[in-house]
Amino acid sequence: MHGKPIQGGWINCIQYSPSGELFAITLARNIEIYNAGTRKCVASFEGHTYNRSLAWTPDGTRLLSAGGSSGDFTIQEWDTLTWQQVGHPWKGRTSINAIAIHPAGTLVASASDDHVRLWRLSDRRTIAIFRHSSPAQSVTFSVDGKHILSGGKDKKISEWAAKGFLAITTACDACIAGDLDTAEELLTQDIHTDANDYTSYAHRSFVMAQKHAWDNALEDAIKSVSIQPSWTGYISKGIALCGQGHVREARAAFDVASMFTNQDSETNHFLLLTKAIALFSADQHEEAMLLIKELAAACPTTDLLGCRVVETYLRVQLGINAFDSARHNEAAHHFTAAVDSGAFSSKTIHWIYEDLTVLFGWDIESLCLTAHQKRCQAFLLAGKPDEALEAHQYMMDAIDESAKASCLDWSNAFKQECGAFCAANGDVIELDSLSYLGYNLKHAALHGAQRYDEAIETFQTMLSKLDNAPDIQTRKLRQQYLRPYEVECAIRRVIDAQLDNAPLRVLDTTTGLLCDREAQISAFKMSIEYKELVSSTITHPDLHMERIETVVMMYLQYAMLSHRWEGKEPLLQDIQGKGVYDSELDMVSGMPKLRSFCKTARDAGCNWAWSDTCCINKSDSVEFQESVTSMFLWYHHSALTIVYLSDVPPSSKSGTLATSAWNTRGWTVQEFIAPKVILFYQNNWTLYLDDHTPNHKESFAIMQELKDATGIDLPAFPVFRPSMSGAREKLRWASTRITTRQEDIAYSLFGIFGVRLFVDYGEKQDKALGRLLQEIVARSGDITSLDWVGKPSDFNSCLPASITSYQAPPCKLPLLSDDQIQSSVSSLRKTEAVDFASNLYTMLRDMPNALRFATQRLHLPCLAFNVREVRRVRRQAPEAHFTYRVKADGLHDLDITTEETLVQFWPVRPIEQKFVLVRPWDRSLLELPDFGHDTESEEDYGMSPSSPSDDRSSGHSVRQEVVDLESRALRLLVRLGQPFSAFLLAQQRSGEYKRIAS
Repeated sequence: MHGKPIQGGWINCIQYSPSGELFAITLARNIEIYNAGTRKCVASFEGHTYNRSLAWTPDGTRLLSAGGSSGDFTIQEWDTLTWQQVGHPWKGRTSINAIAIHPAGTLVASASDDHVRLWRLSDRRTIAIFRHSSPAQSVTFSVDGKHILSGGKDKKISEWAAKGFLAITTACDACIAGDLDTAEELLTQDIHTDANDYTSYAHRSFVMAQKHAWDNALEDAIKSVSIQPSWTGYISKGIALCGQGHVREARAAFDVASMFTNQDSETNHFLLLTKAIALFSADQHEEAMLLIKELAAACPTTDLLGCRVVETYLRVQLGINAFDSARHNEAAHHFTAAVDSGAFSSKTIHWIYEDLTVLFGWDIESLCLTAHQKRCQAFLLAGKPDEALEAHQYMMDAIDESAKASCLDWSNAFKQECGAFCAANGDVIELDSLSYLGYNLKHAALHGAQRYDEAIETFQTMLSKLDNAPDIQTRKLRQQYLRPYEVECAIRRVIDAQLDNAPLRVLDTTTGLLCDREAQISAFKMSIEYKELVSSTITHPDLHMERIETVVMMYLQYAMLSHRWEGKEPLLQDIQGKGVYDSELDMVSGMPKLRSFCKTARDAGCNWAWSDTCCINKSDSVEFQESVTSMFLWYHHSALTIVYLSDVPPSSKSGTLATSAWNTRGWTVQEFIAPKVILFYQNNWTLYLDDHTPNHKESFAIMQELKDATGIDLPAFPVFRPSMSGAREKLRWASTRITTRQEDIAYSLFGIFGVRLFVDYGEKQDKALGRLLQEIVARSGDITSLDWVGKPSDFNSCLPASITSYQAPPCKLPLLSDDQIQSSVSSLRKTEAVDFASNLYTMLRDMPNALRFATQRLHLPCLAFNVREVRRVRRQAPEAHFTYRVKADGLHDLDITTEETLVQFWPVRPIEQKFVLVRPWDRSLLELPDFGHDTESEEDYGMSPSSPSDDRSSGHSVRQEVVDLESRALRLLVRLGQPFSAFLLAQQRSGEYKRIAS
């Protein structure tokens, strides 16, 4: 045995990757990936409720796992780069005990309780099922991939051919995918490689037959049987001869093919099905259908499905021929026979289907839907709308949910067509006044005519007919529909959710009227969009919430205006009760801008528009408060934000935006950061730089210009989210901005930091800014906002009086590299500093992290250094500022420059007031592990407490912890010896401290 065993739980399967670099194991619930060289676990993730088996694809890009417990009979596919699951699980029917992958990486075999199943890896479809006499426990492919071996509780090894009736090749896969050119090219390459490859000649004949190149198909078939007579070769010859119309010769070819079936009943069965299809394609319809009927009567019960599928396909072809010739009654008969055949009752894909696809290009999957839809249309065109609607209802009951979703548009269009037909013939209600069918048709007709109110009323009548139907079966149909009231309630919930993030008042871009939320809702309910939504949704058994949300969002989407106020602007009281387009408002200042904004928003597809000039009732303190604190949210959820640059003339060059007065205003920071979509307009309402990008946040030229002008990094423009992280940088963004009301410089940042504070005009900038900064520090613990240069605030001396104090770049301290830190740590290990460092580390680790900022008082954990001397440094030239030399215990001397006059003192001239230099304490220096992301591995639960290995591992853990603690303590000591940012504080009479400088 090499090395020590890897400790794990109950391991069901272990598999090396193709490269040998990794190996994977299955535990009960987890799958773990190990590096084969280091034996370290590199990934662990939850798989099935009980993991059974594993298999790697030959290229190593995928790992497949199998589940074998109750309720989880699946195969899951994992991406080996990310270890994330790929797509949905493959669903089996019983417990999957083992899996294997074909050497070519195209097929997967799974062993289950009573069978071996063959899957195609590309689309996860079952292509063959091999029955086992007892539960299959293991499975593998032969090296050449032509055979499958399986074993189980019957104490036997069974061998299966890894194919259907036709060999599974890459060319066959191309045929199944409909890529005939690729299939032909691949088979031609095989023939060039081996001129005697009779199978490839036969397969290429099938491809040429699908292309209707009958001469080439016959030539390849003849070449195949001339090299070596075979079952496949004579089938290809029979199909080619049928295609040329040589029916008698084709029958002979199929007869000869039967000599190569080894008297196998299943192979003979497939041959006769193929012969019937070929004869049918040669217009021998009666002979083909008779052969299918005789075969169905004679073949074993297990093969009836194959007969039904072929008969159904031929019936559909007969129906299509009759339909195209306008023999609609005959077409309806054929399609009804196809629907009633029972071929669609099995949900398992029969293995014969794939071979039929390769031979004839059949699209088996769409056969069911085609038969149903053609049947409905044939009845309608035959003048039988009631039977057409019944056929439609039968179809919707029979098909699965994915098929329903795929034909939803067809279904709605067909019902409207059906209703319109009846309405045109005046027999909608006359069909049966007591039946729901007539009302269903009438609803479809009225809906198609966009008479939605009448359509909804008719539908209500239909529902009452269903509720009062005498038979239970008809009453059950009621479950397939919704009442209008149910739909309207669902729509209202979506409306309320949409308006939660929208402005309180908006302008109707069509009428120009100012509307509150209730007015918006009323307008929506009166709209065509709303009525169509109700009328179409009630016809389904479930609320189509995604469509409801889309329709509501499209109707209620709004545009926001970002601009610079210029003199007198139209206010709420100026336009209330009037339309902004009304001529009586021509004399109101600012109306041209407001009208152009509304028109631009309307042209962009927005029914609503918002401007801060007239959409806020500033006399209502509650509304005003909510508007100021919600403005960032409104801009963020807008469909479009329109920026109007009144000082940017037409045809301006790049750089004009950067110098616009709009770019100096405080509120405009959030107005271009918050929106997802933004467009900049020049003063004549043409696009800036004639840039027709749908979203100027995707225009590199415009965003680069804004970056250069504002200093805001480009990534912040498209993906900005409100938060308190990076507070110092965000404060710098606003440091050069101006606002008309000084408090607004703080209020305009509420949304950027994601805070909601009371708006109190008159409190002045230092208090408004102080309240904001207090909230940031208190909630986030981020003290970078305490790094500023300027005058202190009366709110708190640690905060600035003005936003301009953040113009200076933040303090940048030199950082040691990891190599430098490690070198210093190595030096300290040789000294007596280890015990001191450990004690200091423990003391700081256990110190409460009691950062608080409330009621204008900052409680800041810090390391304090007592100041024993402050002396002014005299300069010869006159000074606007004063420089003081400060000496503090344990620190180098420090020069401080400030506008304030400091009290000077030194040992022989002491004073009573206490001064300290403090270093704000940063717990990240402790390098504590982040336990919040730790998870217990499965083997932790399986360790035995009494195991000797447990004692050894425990001792190792303790030693490792000691080493880590010692290392972290010495690293802390090294970092504490580096330059740091600090405050000079002076103690006040109250015992509190005041910031003097930083």
